[in-house]
Amino acid sequence: MNTPAALFAPAADVDSDEAIARDVAAIGRISAVPSLLKIICQNTGMGFAAVARVTDGTWTACAVEDTIQFGLEPGGQLKVETTLCSESRMARQPVVIDHASTDPVYANHHTPRLYNIESYISVPIIHSNGDYFGNLCAIDPRPAMVSDARVVTMFTAFADLIARQLETEARQERTETALQSAQDAAELREQFIAVLGHDLRNPLSSVGVAAELLIRRQAEPDLVKLGTRLKASTRRMSALIDDVLDFARVRLGSGMGLAIRETEFLASGLNDVIDEVRAAHPALDIRDELSVSGVVRCDQGRIQQVLSNLLGNAVAHGAPDQPIVVRADVRNGQLVLSVTNGGDPIPPGDIAKIFQPYWRPENSKPGGGLGLGLYICSEIAAAHGGTLEVTSCADEGTCFVAKLPIT
Repeated sequence: MNTPAALFAPAADVDSDEAIARDVAAIGRISAVPSLLKIICQNTGMGFAAVARVTDGTWTACAVEDTIQFGLEPGGQLKVETTLCSESRMARQPVVIDHASTDPVYANHHTPRLYNIESYISVPIIHSNGDYFGNLCAIDPRPAMVSDARVVTMFTAFADLIARQLETEARQERTETALQSAQDAAELREQFIAVLGHDLRNPLSSVGVAAELLIRRQAEPDLVKLGTRLKASTRRMSALIDDVLDFARVRLGSGMGLAIRETEFLASGLNDVIDEVRAAHPALDIRDELSVSGVVRCDQGRIQQVLSNLLGNAVAHGAPDQPIVVRADVRNGQLVLSVTNGGDPIPPGDIAKIFQPYWRPENSKPGGGLGLGLYICSEIAAAHGGTLEVTSCADEGTCFVAKLPIT
């Protein structure tokens, strides 16, 4: 059975090539459709079955089962006005013909005569929101009992299944598009943060130099005081930039960079951090119990960063009239570094959130940082193959413990 070539037509202007191709592809992704079309042909004895995309202007085959050489393949088109699918679309009802040449309604209809068919069934594929997609249809040059209620029910069920699956496909595509857009936006944002943090280094360095010059003006106490305050602010800004850059590196996938090497000076490096915090907060009682000796393998700068951030957290949230205690020793090939402070315990509900980026407790003071310090500490610990944990209670205070393999 051959279809006249003149009956194939290009898509009308109201149907873009892109929209048609998208819908053909969507049907093609539904793995059950070929099986459904085979079942239709086997159960009805008809030789051609198809899922068609039908609009006012176009009829496009999206999937085809053809054993009678009708001549259509997925993407192939017919002039919509030559099909009975257009009538089904207007009525939003199935069109069913058992024997066209003897049918009182369709004996003289142009479609059966044009395509030399006797049996025909076309059932609308309608989305749950009422949008019309097309038709599930079958034809054959021989008569067939397609008006049987079981056949019509099968077609209706299959058409509904295809409509629901198309909706699922569309939802998944929207979700994937939204996810990709969100990922692209997040990556762009984090790249911007990284570039901004890098570009802040030069002006911040100039501010630091100016602070040092002011501090040297010993004959002018007011300038020394201003320089000292400016130097402290510069140091704090530099630490914030470090945290932001580290966060951007982790989130962009390059990970927390480490420079592991052997060092004999880890203890003195930790003491340097403690002395710096003591100098910035002379009113606080900061105690140390360090027992780290010999050669260890680690990224000393990153471990100093962990201690600096943990001490900064203790200074910000601990009770000013209770001591802050720093302990460090080596046990079983691990550096165990802890910072303990007194004060109100961390609420149990906050413990699970405390290492999340940008998270700060509700009672945080304004200007207290970005909420990245503890997140960066946990990432440094993880990069070393270690852990960072916290315990907090009224009797024993809040204690952060980092356990880092160093051998």
